[in-house]
Amino acid sequence: MPYYLKIGEIPRKHHIWFHRNGEGPGYKNEGIYYEHVVTTEGFNEAFSIMYHLRPPTRVRNVKLLKCEELKKATDSPLRHHHLKTANIPRNGDFYTGRIPILFNQDVVAYRSRPEKAYDKFQYYRNGGADEIIFVFKGGGTLESVFGKQLYRAEDYIVIPRGITYRLVPDNVEEEDYLILESVGPVRIPHRYMNKEGQIKMGSPYSERDLHGPTEPLTIDKDEDTEILVKDGPRWTQVTMAHHPFDVVGWDGYVYPFTFNAQDFEPITGTVHQPPPIHQTFEIRGYVVCTFAPRMLDTHPEAVRIPWVHDNVEADEVLFYVRGNFGSRRGIEPASITLHPRGIPHGPHPGTIMASKNATRTEELAVMFDTQHTLELTEQAVALDDQKYPQSWLE
Repeated sequence: MPYYLKIGEIPRKHHIWFHRNGEGPGYKNEGIYYEHVVTTEGFNEAFSIMYHLRPPTRVRNVKLLKCEELKKATDSPLRHHHLKTANIPRNGDFYTGRIPILFNQDVVAYRSRPEKAYDKFQYYRNGGADEIIFVFKGGGTLESVFGKQLYRAEDYIVIPRGITYRLVPDNVEEEDYLILESVGPVRIPHRYMNKEGQIKMGSPYSERDLHGPTEPLTIDKDEDTEILVKDGPRWTQVTMAHHPFDVVGWDGYVYPFTFNAQDFEPITGTVHQPPPIHQTFEIRGYVVCTFAPRMLDTHPEAVRIPWVHDNVEADEVLFYVRGNFGSRRGIEPASITLHPRGIPHGPHPGTIMASKNATRTEELAVMFDTQHTLELTEQAVALDDQKYPQSWLE
């Protein structure tokens, strides 16, 4: 998790009386703020504590909207895939217009190019999964129960499960996202942390690169507010008896935060370094890596692009953001490649010799490697380049 943060008003200790100063509507004029603990993996791991104007349990009504299990496409042979997602039509809003591309028991990968900021629901909560939202294009403000924070192109926005939020884009026509829905909590890789819980020197980023809410967003409204809640395949409309953003203060380690891919500090060597050096996040069942612009290998005899390899225990996915990916041909921004376990992949013909005199790459890509086999959806198959498996021929 990110570092400790405190925003707004909080009492001097946990779970003691926190009386309100002055007058205000509050809740039944009890004159107190209401404590709300957000935990991860039980009470023994990271947590935050919020203080509300009203109890956050005041639900007026709940309504089941749908249950929609993800379905894999028809069985196909084991092969590599190139999904061209740059020109998928804009559709729906940020919550309902997500297009599922790949999935397994640990993660669902979506592409989202919303047509409008909101449809029926302005507020959203994922009750069953953490979300990693990579901002391919766009920017704006993330509003949540924890406050306000800006986001920009090439940000990872990490939103722990159970947090009510909304994205307020500067220009919805520019918004374009890759979204990873994680059954397990999103963590900073354990090997980057010292025993005191600080990110070690020499890691590819530090606490200064992680950005949480910058100011509280306290909305004191005693009016019904609808929230769209997703919990796995189940979608529920929850009507609160007041606005959920009534938090006056909070502290802890659990909150939405952003990390920009441009702040990733690549680790390089005299010869090629393997992909784990690019790791950015650690999640149960998969990892996320950032291939950021960097100097290439400095040994005079170094082969400056990756070797052919079999990822025998992982399915490997790359989302190409920008730049020329030296080992690939025919790739464009917003391409997604899936190189599954069990068959080798590597540099395309001609790319090895073309890289001989290169000293730097400006490529940027997001990679996620999964422990369990990924399934393609029908939407993904419709975007697939059927000739990609033959692209390694001369």
